[in-house]
Amino acid sequence: MTPPDSAQFPASPARALPAGSAVTAHGLSQRVSTADGALAILSDVELDVKAGEILAITGASGSGKSTLLGLLAGLDQPSSGEIVLLGERLNKLDEDARARLRAGRVGFVFQSFQLLPALTALENILLPLELAGRTDARERATHWLDRVGLSARAAHTPRQLSGGEQQRIAIARAFATDPQILFADEPTGNLDADTGARIIELLFELNASAHTTLILVTHDDALASRCQRRLHLVAGHASEVAIA
Repeated sequence: MTPPDSAQFPASPARALPAGSAVTAHGLSQRVSTADGALAILSDVELDVKAGEILAITGASGSGKSTLLGLLAGLDQPSSGEIVLLGERLNKLDEDARARLRAGRVGFVFQSFQLLPALTALENILLPLELAGRTDARERATHWLDRVGLSARAAHTPRQLSGGEQQRIAIARAFATDPQILFADEPTGNLDADTGARIIELLFELNASAHTTLILVTHDDALASRCQRRLHLVAGHASEVAIA
């Protein structure tokens, strides 16, 4: 399905993008203990993503891509190094403070969709808006359900939706709070090639209209080539690769 033209729907409220960097990492390392000793998952990663940029994180399975994404988003804490997300030093914040920072300012799209099975499509989009205290929560949820072309599926639960439809709901949920930065972890990993291609077109279209900073993990070189920058991981070591 071709994504609907955003001009059909009212524009999202204007918001100011943070000046300078959206997220930076300095000397970022992550180690875990194993029976054979410490295992380095990430080693001294340096990264600076400016507001509004689109960055692809690539690498083979097990190279540390998803670990890096989780650290940048403040979902996990590094073994060493520093992350500054939207102007806040994450190592200075406890878990509750990191959650407050993410609320309404950070969006997520996961490979496994992460929709709540007991909620309808509309309710899944509505939930983060209500948690953020938005007085226009239902109006915005309905707006974003329309934006991804699924207004007819509003009352359907995830088990009644296809994989592509579930991911479109997840994308609508991610954008509904007007996040300043969006993290996407293999957003097409559980989809067939054709459905995945349509999801990516939708993701890039919505991101362009919202001017959101987008950081995505992918193993797809074609998708990575559409991003402005590419960070490639090999055994936990990061290097920037020129976009062809």
